[in-house]
Amino acid sequence: MLIWFLPVFLVLLMIGLPVFFSLLAAPGALLLLNGQERDLTLLYRNLYNGMDSFPLMAIPFFMLAGELMNRGGITLRLVEFSQALMGHLRGGLAQVNILSSILFAGLSGSAVADTSALGSMLIPAMEKEGYSRRFAAAITAASSVIGPIIPPSGIMIIYAYVMGESVAALFLAGIVPGVLVGVGLMVAVRAMANRYQLPEAKRVVFENVEIGVTESVVSFILVRLNLGLVLSLLVPTGTEASATTKWLVFVGSVLAAHGLMLGLRRLVSREFRLVCKRAVVPLQTPVLILGGILAGVFTPTEAAAVAVAYAILIGFGVLRTMKLSDLPDVLTRAGITSAVVLLLVGAAMSFKTVVSLSHAPEQLASFILTLSENPLILLFLINLLLFIVGMFLDAGPAIIILGPILGPVFADLGVESVHFAIIMCVNLTVGLATPPMGLVLFVAASVSQERVTTIARAILPFLAIEIAVIFLITFVPAISLTVPRLTGFLN
Repeated sequence: MLIWFLPVFLVLLMIGLPVFFSLLAAPGALLLLNGQERDLTLLYRNLYNGMDSFPLMAIPFFMLAGELMNRGGITLRLVEFSQALMGHLRGGLAQVNILSSILFAGLSGSAVADTSALGSMLIPAMEKEGYSRRFAAAITAASSVIGPIIPPSGIMIIYAYVMGESVAALFLAGIVPGVLVGVGLMVAVRAMANRYQLPEAKRVVFENVEIGVTESVVSFILVRLNLGLVLSLLVPTGTEASATTKWLVFVGSVLAAHGLMLGLRRLVSREFRLVCKRAVVPLQTPVLILGGILAGVFTPTEAAAVAVAYAILIGFGVLRTMKLSDLPDVLTRAGITSAVVLLLVGAAMSFKTVVSLSHAPEQLASFILTLSENPLILLFLINLLLFIVGMFLDAGPAIIILGPILGPVFADLGVESVHFAIIMCVNLTVGLATPPMGLVLFVAASVSQERVTTIARAILPFLAIEIAVIFLITFVPAISLTVPRLTGFLN
C-alpha cells in the first residue's frame, strides 16, 4: 500500500497544499492507513536529522552572501560591466541580461535571487528601450537558471549531501554547462534580433562614473595578482622547484601582468576602465570560493562562510555602500530563504525514508532496466522524466527523492556519477523556468507585473535552447567531466 505515496503526494500538490506539508502528509497518512504508526516517528526524526548536517551549512551562508552582495550595490556594477561589453549589439540589453546572469551566478547560486535582483533592474530598462515586457521577463527567467548551474550552487550541495559526492567536483563540473547555456541563449537572441527587429542599443557611455580611492587600490592589486597567478601557472617550473624559485616566478608574473595592463589601458576609454574596475571586487567572489577549494585551503562549507566575510568586508570597508541598519533586513531575508530550503530538504529526507520502506527504488530500478539495457536510450528517457518532474517539483526535493533511486541504476550501467549528477541538476534547474509550476516564472511575473501565461509563451524558444544543451551535456560527457579531471577532482 505504501507504493501509493507518490500519487497521493501529487494529488496534494495539485489541490494547492505547500510542498513541505505534502512531503510529510502523503507518507504519514499512508503509514497510518497501513497500520505502521510506529514508523511515524521516522518522519519527524528524519525531518530534523535531514537538516542537521555540516555540508548543508553552506546553503544559508551562500544565501547570506548573495543578500549582502545585492544590498551592497553589486548587481548594478555587474549590469554596468555587462552593458559596457555587450550593449552595442542588436538586442544588446537582452545580451546584457544573459551576461549579467552568468556573472551573478558566481555570487548567489540561486535562480530566484537572480530573477528578483536582475529583473527589477533590467526589465524596466528593456521596456524603456523598446522591448516588450513579456520578452524582457522571459529572457530574465530563462537566463536565471544559469544561477544554480555555475558554482556556487545550492542544489549541487544538496546532491552531494544526499549521494555522497564531492562538492568541489560538482562545482567544477557545472562551470562549462552553465557557460554553454548562457552562450546558447546569446546565440538565440542574436538570431532573433534581425528577425524580430530587436532594438539596437548603443555602447553605453557612463558619465560621472566614480570610484573610491580604497576600491581603486584594491581593484588595482586584485587584477594584477589574479593575472599574475594565471601567468605563473603557465611557467614550467617543475615539481622539484624550491619555494624561493616559485615566489620569484610569481613576482615576475605579477610585474608582467602590470606591464600588460598598462598596455591595455591605452586601448580603451577612461569611462570603460572605471566600469571594469568597479566590477573587479564583486567578481573576485567566485575566484575566492573556487580558488580556495581547489587549493585545499577550505572546504565548500568554509568557502561559503569566507564568502560572507568577504561580502561584509567589501560592503562596509571597500565599497562602503552598506550601513549597520541594513543588516537586520538582510539577515531576515537570508534566514527566511534558507529556512524554506532547509525545511524542504528535511521533509524530503523524511519522504525518502518512506520511499525506502515501500521498496519503490528496487521496483523502479527493475522497471527501468526492462525498458532497455542501452544507457544512452535510458538517459534519453530519464531526461524526459526529470523534465516533467521539474515542471511540478522544486529541484531540491526532486534531487533528494529521485537521486538515490536513479543514481545507483546508472552507476551500474557505467555512467560516471558526477556526469549523471550534472545531468540531473541542470535538467531540474531548467524546470524552474518551465510552465506550469516553474518558480522563476512566478517571480518574473511578480517583478514585471506580467501574466505568467504570457511569459510562459514567450519563454518557449529559450527553453528549446536549454533542452538542446541538456541533451548535449547528456551525450557528450566531456563537457562536464573535463574540468574536474584536469584539476584532479575526478579520476
